Amino acid sequence: MRNIQLSRAFPVAALAGSLALSGCFLDSDSSSSSDAGNNLKPSNDQYQATIRRTTSGVPHIKADTLGSAAFGAGYTQASDNLCTLAEAFVKARSERAKYFGPGQDNANVISDFSLKAQDVIGGARDGYDQLSDESRAMVDGYTAGYNRYLEQSDVSDHPPQCKDQPWVKQIEPVTLLAHYRVVAQEASGKQLTEAVFGATPPDESPTPSPVMAASGESGELEQVLADVSQNAAKGAQRSLTQEPTMASNAWAIGSEKTEEGVKGALLGNPHFPYTGPRRLYQMQLTVPDYLNVQGAGLLGTAIPLINYNENLGWSHTVSTSKRFTVYELTLKDGDPMTYVKDGQDKSITSKTFQIEVNTRGPQTQTLERTFYYSEYGPMVRLQEATGGGLSKWGDDATAYTYRDANLDRNNLLDTWLGMSRASNLEEFKDVFRNCGSTLWTNTVYADQEGNAYYIDSTSVPNLSEEAQAVVNFKRNADAGYRQLFNQGLVLLEGDTSRDDWVEGQCGGTVPFEDKPKLQRSDFVQNSNSSYWATNPDEFLTGYSPMFGLEQVSPNARTRLGIRMLRNPKRDGFGNGTQAKWPAGQDGQFSGRDLIQTIYNNRSFWAEQYLSDLRSRCTSIGTTEVNVPDGENRQVDEGCSALQNWDGYYDLDSQGAHTFRVFMANYLNVIENNPGELTTVFDPQKPVATPAEPSEDNAGTASDPMLRSLAQGLNALDSAGVTYDAKLSNVQVFHASGGVPPGGNAMRLGTEIPWHGGRGGMDGAFNAVETRDMATRQDTLFPRLNPDQVPNTGGLAKGQGKWFKIRGTSYHFGLEFTEEGPQAYGLTAYSKSTDPGSPFFNDQAQRYSDKNPREFPFTEKEIQQNLLENGTTTISN
Repeated sequence: MRNIQLSRAFPVAALAGSLALSGCFLDSDSSSSSDAGNNLKPSNDQYQATIRRTTSGVPHIKADTLGSAAFGAGYTQASDNLCTLAEAFVKARSERAKYFGPGQDNANVISDFSLKAQDVIGGARDGYDQLSDESRAMVDGYTAGYNRYLEQSDVSDHPPQCKDQPWVKQIEPVTLLAHYRVVAQEASGKQLTEAVFGATPPDESPTPSPVMAASGESGELEQVLADVSQNAAKGAQRSLTQEPTMASNAWAIGSEKTEEGVKGALLGNPHFPYTGPRRLYQMQLTVPDYLNVQGAGLLGTAIPLINYNENLGWSHTVSTSKRFTVYELTLKDGDPMTYVKDGQDKSITSKTFQIEVNTRGPQTQTLERTFYYSEYGPMVRLQEATGGGLSKWGDDATAYTYRDANLDRNNLLDTWLGMSRASNLEEFKDVFRNCGSTLWTNTVYADQEGNAYYIDSTSVPNLSEEAQAVVNFKRNADAGYRQLFNQGLVLLEGDTSRDDWVEGQCGGTVPFEDKPKLQRSDFVQNSNSSYWATNPDEFLTGYSPMFGLEQVSPNARTRLGIRMLRNPKRDGFGNGTQAKWPAGQDGQFSGRDLIQTIYNNRSFWAEQYLSDLRSRCTSIGTTEVNVPDGENRQVDEGCSALQNWDGYYDLDSQGAHTFRVFMANYLNVIENNPGELTTVFDPQKPVATPAEPSEDNAGTASDPMLRSLAQGLNALDSAGVTYDAKLSNVQVFHASGGVPPGGNAMRLGTEIPWHGGRGGMDGAFNAVETRDMATRQDTLFPRLNPDQVPNTGGLAKGQGKWFKIRGTSYHFGLEFTEEGPQAYGLTAYSKSTDPGSPFFNDQAQRYSDKNPREFPFTEKEIQQNLLENGTTTISN
């Protein structure tokens, strides 16, 4: 039964009043050539680059061509993060099972097959020849640099997690391009990877077949095959439900609010994983008379992605937009391999793929599996992920498939190259006018002319006005449809071309003119909430629902960010604590002010609720509180800690963690009891509302706030954590791993106290978080993963600490001055993943000490900060 789909009999006329603005965007994969000519690739592919390392090992790469600069990038990234890159390339080639076995619950088998079915390596092979000259120069150059490092290094000298490993080997440009295709789907079709593996026609099993099993022992092949069907269902269950692992804050400050008064400033604060290929890597690339840009990009990218040049800069935040659509197909009666669209029969086609699996026998075993496709893309299995809301293939004559706007963006580097070479806002906008895409991120921009600019620059499906109206109608009328929409799944009807993407200038994606964007001279900001409140003095409305919702309550980081931007000389508590002001004494922002804004460690929830909680603590005194699902208890000792807490998540703050476990429970109260906050959300007051805890039972044993505190105190008791401990004693960064996949992880380096708080639970702008994961993010490298006390934000059982593994990563404050760009910041987890490197933990300690670096940019600055023996010239 189609439990969440509304009847298709709804007359279109009934929707006429809800028609949204037409959304319109392209695939930037059109081959083009720059007029730069000889600046792209060296003759005869003889690459050469000069690498100068400054404080904390940051490489400043100078070369005569773009390809040689990328060559230097590949070389330096390999020298600092070889093992992480090598394992990511194994994944992109669909060779995890070949080297590391089937994995727990056949995870490697499922990953290898699914990525092939999603056309990762195949699309890279097909797309390489269609790359622009610029993209090919960068891909080829980076590949050559990575390979050159491997040529010069002995396998026995590699870091311990990949020392003497056969999977650390040279790559082809197609491998790097396949890695980019994995990255492109990260906050897009990746959500459906396991749903692709599980999708089979009725009466067909997802279990792959052996291809002429090798002679002799086949190892554990029989067990692998026996488990696949069950594990396919488990994997499909995880589709759409995995917790997002990326967030960010970004502010662009216009001339009205900067110390210079005529130029702009920028805050960049990505909250990315501390481990895995989504680590951000800082570098500067210089090609004289062609490119001079500094910033940070994900490991493997040949050009930094969050950048600035002498004229302008930008940062990114993950957008609320939807990058793929799911289609419900109506199957032809009695034929599960044919669907009907606009009254015409359409065939479901198939492709067969093979992978190798290490089954602990003398040879790898080859497995084969067939996958199925509609005109839109792969078929998917969604019945488990939607709790039965979407039917199994063939039930109710339905099946499901999807189309991903980021699937074939092979020329993705062209967007960032164009942004990096722009000299003013109009040239920057031209990148997006020409259908450039930043995949799944917003862009927040500032420049030397004092402009502050925001654009949702993601790849968004371009639906017709009629299709948008249907989506809006269903979202408002049907709770099941709305739930799926909020999970990121936009369900369209596959039996009508009405719901096809509108093909235009930018292929099937929304063009520049129909994207949410805003240019101002005071500020624009984004912290992963809707584009709608980019600046509450000028709400953005009337866009396609594919960009997300309007007039919805922003998250805590967004509310706090806007509060700080509007009140630059307030500390959040009215105490006059200037150290917590976002801006300087003049109320204007500089680059130093912006980096200190990250480090002020303010908490929106503390500013909202701490005063109320303290008042109720005074009322209850030593009287016991009714604890949900537990014995009644006193809360006076916890209250005492909160009375003495300064309200911030600094290392010397005492009791911050006690407020955290209170909020862990109180947020549940707010979510499950709409009347708990008496001032409801007002779209005209997105920062101030919702607010005001109910006075019902205030200060009594049944007070929801006090009961939430009591639950939190019980959790701290179970872990042996004192209520008034300093944050430095209970919240740390301590790297772990140091072994290949399948090994036993160990602690690496020293334990470092870590300031900041959780973005959601603590309401902290400087968001740092834990995760329950046995491997480093997006990898198979083991990490220590202690059991966690439930509903505490990741408090480790038996250790009494929160071990932070993601959040504030590469971060900076930038201002444009008469002397050029001046930036201050750090990469919180440091530059290298090699525990033997001097750059393994150095910046982590600086982050703990709130001691940012000044970023060298000019030749003079680079020379002044050059490390001893820090200059190397490399060539192939």
